[in-house]
Amino acid sequence: MPTNQDQFDSSADSAEPLSPTEQRLPESADLDARSSLEVLRLLNAHDRIAVAAVENALPLVAELVDVAAESFRRGGTVHYFGAGTSGRLGVLDAAELLPTFNLDAGRIVAHIAGGPEALVNAVEDAEDSETEGRAAAAGLGPGDVAIGLAASGNTPYVGGALRAARDAGAHTALISSNPHARLASLADTDIVLNTGPEVLTGSTRLKAGTAEKLVLNGFSTALMIAVGRTWSNLMVSVVATNAKLRDRTVRILREAAGLDDQTAQAQLDAADGDLKTAIVASILRTDAAEARRLLADGSGSVRDALAAASAS
Repeated sequence: MPTNQDQFDSSADSAEPLSPTEQRLPESADLDARSSLEVLRLLNAHDRIAVAAVENALPLVAELVDVAAESFRRGGTVHYFGAGTSGRLGVLDAAELLPTFNLDAGRIVAHIAGGPEALVNAVEDAEDSETEGRAAAAGLGPGDVAIGLAASGNTPYVGGALRAARDAGAHTALISSNPHARLASLADTDIVLNTGPEVLTGSTRLKAGTAEKLVLNGFSTALMIAVGRTWSNLMVSVVATNAKLRDRTVRILREAAGLDDQTAQAQLDAADGDLKTAIVASILRTDAAEARRLLADGSGSVRDALAAASAS
């Protein structure tokens, strides 16, 4: 009769190590006998493991940011490929970047196995199609970046996408929670988040998903900073598509240039609502046309535009 430990080490006799995300956590073996508060405390304790796993991976994440930033400056694109929870997190990250940083469509694109339907309904067999993954990456080329998102590191859809991207000359990366991921060989940058077994066995929407979300937050934010989509700690590229964001642009300009609300609104109107132009024009006390020229020369960076004006 197998012991409890044999059950936790069920991969011991298999040819390939079971992904840590699929292994059982001895600490939570009595999960269904715990009170709600005890369950929540255990989950919270393991969330801290996710944070620590991200911290350990930061040097590799930084390398990927630098590669992606260089690609972006040359007109390249960044693509996320994932299935299930991993894919949904990629879609969430990409979707939020467009209004926050005024990105053109197609610069950062998320692909999820099963297509849009998989965002709200589980399409469980879609992740098994390497062919679908290859098709999703068909448009990539040299200078682009392909990032596979797979907690297990073994998802065929992600493998197909990374293989196609690598064959096309794109830089490839894998973000997983498996130090022995099969797909690691397809990645130029292999980012492993050592989150270990889940409190609820195999439920990677827990700490593996939390760690991936933290990495994506950090990666995309650092990338946008690197390519001049921020100034200081302000969202100067935000697109004011609703009342809340219109109020925010006035507040950002007021804080950046030391203006009152009325003057800030007038400067924004003169800049046709473009916050970067209004900031540069306000700080340099010049007109919108000159501010636009300085920004164009500085590749859209407020810091570079102000530095160029100061140097001249």
